[in-house]
Amino acid sequence: MANLLSDRDVQAKLSQLPDWSLSGKTITSTRTFKDFVAAIDFVNQLVEPAEAAGHHPDLEISYNRVVISLSTHDAGGLTDQDFTMATKISALG
Repeated sequence: MANLLSDRDVQAKLSQLPDWSLSGKTITSTRTFKDFVAAIDFVNQLVEPAEAAGHHPDLEISYNRVVISLSTHDAGGLTDQDFTMATKISALG
């Protein structure tokens, strides 16, 4: 099982990801696209990195808006896995 990060570590890592915010024991990012098709295209880009890492984001899709949430459920909070995945997601178009 992955180790939980301290509050200080979470804040330090979050400062490197300006498009992500802390919400309890989860980090979230909201992306807005021109339409539903573009939003789904973005979601489809998440499949490969999530499968490769064995770490899957929670997703909320509302027409052209996608909310991505990351937390390591097994560990009960935030771990390095979440920030590694957030970095990969941030690099996507």
